[in-house]
Amino acid sequence: MTFDPNADISGGRVRRRGRTAGIAAGGVGLGAVVILLVSQLFGVDLTGLVGGDAGGSTQQIGTGDQAVDCSTGAEANASVDCRMKGAAASLEAYWSSELPELGATYSSPEFILFDGQTGTGCGSATSAVGPFYCPPDRTLYVDTGFFDELRSRFGASGGPLAEMYVVAHEWGHHIQNIGGIMDQHSSRQTGPASDSVRTELQADCFAGSWAGAASTTDDPSGRPFLEPITDEQIADALSAAAAVGDDRIQQASTGRVDPEGWTHGSAEQRQRWFTTGFRQGAAACDTFSVPASRL
Repeated sequence: MTFDPNADISGGRVRRRGRTAGIAAGGVGLGAVVILLVSQLFGVDLTGLVGGDAGGSTQQIGTGDQAVDCSTGAEANASVDCRMKGAAASLEAYWSSELPELGATYSSPEFILFDGQTGTGCGSATSAVGPFYCPPDRTLYVDTGFFDELRSRFGASGGPLAEMYVVAHEWGHHIQNIGGIMDQHSSRQTGPASDSVRTELQADCFAGSWAGAASTTDDPSGRPFLEPITDEQIADALSAAAAVGDDRIQQASTGRVDPEGWTHGSAEQRQRWFTTGFRQGAAACDTFSVPASRL
């Protein structure tokens, strides 16, 4: 997906955090470590199961946070950090308008890019965790090196929309958090029709709903942030969604597929729910009322 070169992305709230040593006073609990490792295996996003301080308060040691300094769509097309800022500006504009239509009040998340290791409201995290949303501090954390892993490790085709799909998925978790969905569906069970899978598929659907509206979502001057999406770009997003399907990851890591261990949904489910959001909008993303046979 290509930004209009003249689009104003300056409103995107993204910070780049310097390399840190995330030291938790008293140490990070073993449970937090396990959650983060399982998150990496199954598409990330399980960090919400960790307590607010994951066993201790986190101290930041490093250069601190600096705002990503970009202002135009041309910069977003040329730089991954600026692309993240552009995605944030577009997602902010989309959900500021869309969420009230769904009967909820919108508030903005924080968005941190990091490298190596960082402290979060969900405990200390490393690049191995991959992108995730932390509910306690309402922040998206992304090591942009993960986008290379999508291609090299998970076999996705890559591309700008694939990268922005990852961000839009995590932003979808923020929508679930501020909308009370996470509190309503907090079961830690696994399986193909579990709350965990339904939560992740809804986030995929929310990502698709943003993508479907992205070329008509305007910057402050009324100019669309993004140019019309192409079939090739949609294929890239679907490739990324499939690459982190539970069945694909299980097959690659263990040589077998165990649906009862699923936490995020199969490749087919993730693609289908992204497509549902893309074609029908966020109002069609109620994955919790769908019978298991149709999930």
